[in-house]
Amino acid sequence: MQQKKCNFCDERKSLMEVQTNRGVIPVCPSCLEKLQMQQAQMQEQIQEEASELQSFTPQQIKEKLDKVVIGQDHAKKVLATEIYKHYIRINNKEYLEQTGKKLRKANILLTGLSGTGKTLLAQTLAEIVGVPFSIGDATSLTEAGYVGDDVENVVHGLIRASGGNIEWAQKGIIYIDEIDKIAKKAQNVSITRDVSGEGVQQALLKLVEGHNVRVPVEGGRKHPGQPMLEVNTEDILFIAGGAFLGIEEIVAERLKDNETNRIGFSLSAHSHSKSTEQDQTKRLRENITLEDLKKFGMIPEFLGRFSVVSNLEPLEISDLVRILKESETSILNEYEVLFEIQGKSISFTEDAMQEIAKTAFDKGLGARGLRPIIEELMLDIVYEMPSSDQNNYEITADMVHGHSLRADPLEKQEIA
Repeated sequence: MQQKKCNFCDERKSLMEVQTNRGVIPVCPSCLEKLQMQQAQMQEQIQEEASELQSFTPQQIKEKLDKVVIGQDHAKKVLATEIYKHYIRINNKEYLEQTGKKLRKANILLTGLSGTGKTLLAQTLAEIVGVPFSIGDATSLTEAGYVGDDVENVVHGLIRASGGNIEWAQKGIIYIDEIDKIAKKAQNVSITRDVSGEGVQQALLKLVEGHNVRVPVEGGRKHPGQPMLEVNTEDILFIAGGAFLGIEEIVAERLKDNETNRIGFSLSAHSHSKSTEQDQTKRLRENITLEDLKKFGMIPEFLGRFSVVSNLEPLEISDLVRILKESETSILNEYEVLFEIQGKSISFTEDAMQEIAKTAFDKGLGARGLRPIIEELMLDIVYEMPSSDQNNYEITADMVHGHSLRADPLEKQEIA
């Protein structure tokens, strides 16, 4: 019993410290019943929300993904199927426990060049099924992840996204970006220290597999006496994504040495194939396997926790144009709304969209390059528009082509 301040009535009197899904809070005896009722209501809400997760079939999930993410049909089919299986497993735990049958968690690894939609796919999945979502950056774990404790901070963002509701956070999705950056740098890694590679992978193993972990209430590094939250990661779905630049050479070498290659799929440097370099890259990345990822520097134990691998295709100019025209999250829709609110209109010609897409493609920026390119293109127009008598605006290819864009429109911008 301690003299503190009751979490409900603010009175200072003899209190009890009660463990809740928001951590330990002080409550006086007269308010204990209120707390219990509140906890029961929250649990009921969680169960209601969880029951809704079963209402989507894999086909329905993919249809919803199609409205936001253009292309990547195979990856969307894989993700839709796996997310369906994941929440079927969660919502039928009682049956599985009673029968002694197993449905194991299958975390997902996405490979794909920058701007192919890895983060957007993961985030949209969470929105579809209605669970908390957070993004962790593998590169931030490289600096202090060697000890192993700091990797648990990727869970802290999920707790924030759930409004501090631990039980709800434990059903969420965590996307770990740039996972390729923690690949081993060489086959013979020092057994004493590898903060940038194998050490971080090893530290992540228990977290992604499913264990009780202790997370600092305020995030950051652990230290003695710090208040902690206990989170079980068994039902948290981890999706990791990375570009894995250079893995094409590993795939090419494997396929070249494989006597069972498909007819006509020559990977020799002196190949007479008429395929463009982009077509070759696309073919190689479609064939990435767990063995290739292992040679790239991902340890077998880590890959074992990500049993589902899906390779995203490099985007072509036509794909980027479709993203501008068809995606519900297209930045062009945002500008239409912005102008509409002010009683004006804006349109982009077909040639203008082609030119914007070509610019993003030529700079190797993928879909994530579309927004900063358009934002920069529209800066002067939006700046002058509220003070102008002009009501109708049309963006043409000449305007795009004549605009002086920065060498790297992503510079100093954080793009999800």
